[in-house]
Amino acid sequence: MKDYPRIVFMGTPDFAVPSLEGLVKAGYPVVGVITSTDKLGGRGGKQLLESAVKLAAVRLSIPVLQPKNLKDPGFHADLRALRADLQIVVAFRMLPEAVWDMPALGTFNLHGSLLPKYRGAAPINWAVINGETETGATTFFIRHEIDTGDVLLRTRLPIGKNDTAGDVHDRMMEQGAQLVVDTVALIVSGEYTLEQQDDALATPAPKLNRENCRIDFDRPVREVHDFVRGLSPWPAAWTLLEGKQLKLIRSSVEGGGPNEPVGSMVTDNKTFLKVACHDGYLQVHDLQLAGRRRMETEEFLRGTSLPIPTVLG
Repeated sequence: MKDYPRIVFMGTPDFAVPSLEGLVKAGYPVVGVITSTDKLGGRGGKQLLESAVKLAAVRLSIPVLQPKNLKDPGFHADLRALRADLQIVVAFRMLPEAVWDMPALGTFNLHGSLLPKYRGAAPINWAVINGETETGATTFFIRHEIDTGDVLLRTRLPIGKNDTAGDVHDRMMEQGAQLVVDTVALIVSGEYTLEQQDDALATPAPKLNRENCRIDFDRPVREVHDFVRGLSPWPAAWTLLEGKQLKLIRSSVEGGGPNEPVGSMVTDNKTFLKVACHDGYLQVHDLQLAGRRRMETEEFLRGTSLPIPTVLG
């Protein structure tokens, strides 16, 4: 234990929790956790919600810091007082240099792609959207430019043709946790060679927003299906049904050239709903209309009579 580095862990969502737990289970001294401030949410937006990482840290009896401003000198003093030798970042905010350059052994990040592919805020989503059959996770030392630091380790993860981003997220959450523990062991050994990323091979994974989650049905049906599953379960791909937002959450592909215009819904108003695409139909299995809960297609159709023809847009 005395030869192990003192670790400060930084993260916020569920994705980061197995990594924190894995470090503790492996016997590494995690001397502090940095996470986001508590947020108002829940029913009515009046409940104070703590991050998943904070809840895990409290359960593991690890001191927690929740800075509002990562550039605040007071936070820097508190962080320095933890006397960390190594900092680990899993799904947290962009760090100022004064923070990531603080520990003697540096700061490494777990990123949800095979860097340099899919640099950015949503690597899992874009890998699925783009129809990749493989992704993975990478640990790298942080430097100024986001997701560009020298690589320590990678692990690979297959993507099934019907996997959603949620499916990949959950598998990567566990696989990435093991990669974090393995990376610490590698750093402790001192026997590693850093790999410089080739910027020429970099691809973007930009933050998801309302506009880049809107469905374009005038594309090959396989691409539309990949788009839906790449945004499932959150934030969900969407279109408009008679002026209301309609989220498509689970789908499948039906081949064969459509007889209807692109974007046309085909349904018996009882058991199935599909949408005409460029070269086939997108079968819709789970969906959510604005103001209603998520439901399977058959349940949705029991409470909704859709005028035919209807063109989504």
